[in-house]
Amino acid sequence: MNKPLRRIAIFCGLLVLALMIRDNWLQYVRADELNTHKFNRRVQIERYAYERGNIIVDGKPITGSVLTNDTDFKYKRTYVDGPMWAPVTGYASQAYDANQIEKLEDGILSGNDDRLFFDRTMAMFTGDKKKGGNVVTTLNGKAQRAAFDGLGDKKGAVAAIDPRTGKILALASTPSYDPSTFAGYSAKDEKSWVALEKDKDKPKLNRALREIYPPGSTFKVLTAAAALEHGVVTDIDAPTDTPEPYIIPLSRTPMKNQHGGCEKASLNEALRVSCNSVFANLGDKVGRDKMVETAQKFGFNNPEIDTPVRAAASVYDTKMDAGGNAQSAIGQFNTATTPLQMAMVTAAIANDGKLMKPYMIDQLEAPNLDVLQKTEPEEMSRPLSEKNAQLLQQMMENVVKKGTGSNATIEDVAVGGKTGTAQHGVGNSKRPYAWFISYAKTDEGSPVAVAVVVEDSSGTARDDISGGGLAAPIAKKVMQAVLDSKE
Repeated sequence: MNKPLRRIAIFCGLLVLALMIRDNWLQYVRADELNTHKFNRRVQIERYAYERGNIIVDGKPITGSVLTNDTDFKYKRTYVDGPMWAPVTGYASQAYDANQIEKLEDGILSGNDDRLFFDRTMAMFTGDKKKGGNVVTTLNGKAQRAAFDGLGDKKGAVAAIDPRTGKILALASTPSYDPSTFAGYSAKDEKSWVALEKDKDKPKLNRALREIYPPGSTFKVLTAAAALEHGVVTDIDAPTDTPEPYIIPLSRTPMKNQHGGCEKASLNEALRVSCNSVFANLGDKVGRDKMVETAQKFGFNNPEIDTPVRAAASVYDTKMDAGGNAQSAIGQFNTATTPLQMAMVTAAIANDGKLMKPYMIDQLEAPNLDVLQKTEPEEMSRPLSEKNAQLLQQMMENVVKKGTGSNATIEDVAVGGKTGTAQHGVGNSKRPYAWFISYAKTDEGSPVAVAVVVEDSSGTARDDISGGGLAAPIAKKVMQAVLDSKE
């Protein structure tokens, strides 16, 4: 071969090598980046090229797919009772991508997951249409309906858990939205999306998982757990050394109580009438570090609680002074929590001290209903001993029988609860949040623990806002729905 031809051959070889390197770089190294690029419409077009799998509750789909006349997107997502289920499903939109379960399990729902390779291959030979798999949830339809209807036009959220397994039974948030209204990409869909984005009430916010609130007096059950676990209290009916007035540490400010009879009140009586002074005193005696330790065993300060939708981290301040710790021990100061977190606290108490990891996907199914993945209950922690959990159950049941939680009473069922009215805003200027946490217990254990927060209830006078008055009746309906579904 003469010299010029050799040079041309080498040059062509280098071009082929460069092409191969470039091709492999794009197909393997940058594949994920390009597939998820915001300007790559092929991913969205592929997502809606086939009938999408469904999200299932109680054996029935709460989602669907309909044919369109569009040249790019063959199918569009639909929802059954969209506003009620939006905190569970999230949305899948041709124009605005997807979120929550629709996003996290998109591979299964769209049929593109590697675990569905065999199904896709068989479809090529049989001529069957490609179809997505299903996501089967742990949700209880009756409990979800009770939560959503109970909240009504109030702004707030409900989270309900099966304490024995960690299965999420209800997850409601109001005001809500209908994912169907912007599932396409027409001008009408855009108008709906823009309106939701501008809405000051934030209907797209999942308040049950993604919003944190001061828990108010519901947090006192955690302070009681810390006092029992760390030996500050050994007898729940013995008087405490709480003076009246009780002065907040490092200050001259007395801790106010809403009820009388709090001086030297026992732990049991203090929870029944919700004595701020007793729990602030106990929080101070336990000390900040041990209060933090107990709170974190229940799940506070954990930024990685996935249901699989990630919950916002609930907060118990790790650096505050003694005064801040005393106020935090009654659910104020910097303490902030999601409704899910307070349901977890309640569930651990109801489950004799064992906290199960919360989850809302029971299993993933192939289009032919073969199970691809099954979620098994998993213990998350042991925040308190069985003995102390049962003491707390005794106290919480006393709150419902003889205290501020009587509106949650269910005939012939042991119900434990705790009310809370959380102040917030500069100088407590804003309308308080109404809280209620509770569980119902049968001979077979506790099938349900609930946390309810009413952020705002239009038409209710400020002085009438209370956890017992606004939130407890909602919790009762949710618990009753779960109990009825077990019959």
